[in-house]
Amino acid sequence: MNFCSVCGAPVTLKVPPGDSLPRHVCDVCGVIHYRNPRLVVGALPEWEDRVLLCRRAIEPRHGKWTLPAGFMENGESVAEAALRETLEEACARIELGEMYTLISVPHIHQVHVIYRSRLLDLEFAPGVETLELRLFREEEIPWDEIAFRTIAITLKHYFADRRAGHYRFHTEDLTTMPRQAPR
Repeated sequence: MNFCSVCGAPVTLKVPPGDSLPRHVCDVCGVIHYRNPRLVVGALPEWEDRVLLCRRAIEPRHGKWTLPAGFMENGESVAEAALRETLEEACARIELGEMYTLISVPHIHQVHVIYRSRLLDLEFAPGVETLELRLFREEEIPWDEIAFRTIAITLKHYFADRRAGHYRFHTEDLTTMPRQAPR
């Protein structure tokens, strides 16, 4: 960040009084510009013994498979973001269940939140950010083609919980970037 978004003056990186971290501060109007992690929110839509995955039509990871998810917008709740992203990417109507995974991804300044959900019907279609959609059974998941580590982790927990007969809330902290997603 080079300039203040309030007054347009140059900003300097310094620790403001009462803070402990360097921030971009405008020396003209005094605004402190906080740059905090962004929320990526989505759903794990279930239909019987299958889950709905979207094949990405955009970067990053164009052509790879993911759950419907994206950045939360200002003015919406986390649950509203999951519903909106599912509608935008899969044109799918879902009943939102419980929050299922919360994964911190500090190296890219993000937190990923995925809800379990139930498809209300099979009326879904690719949105503008999606090449294709498909319902997958566990043995059909294209593990080597999953777009993001957080999605692979969420799916891994989901299928393990389903085999165990009960679902629980999972939290993870991805402090390093692995070479490939876990299976």
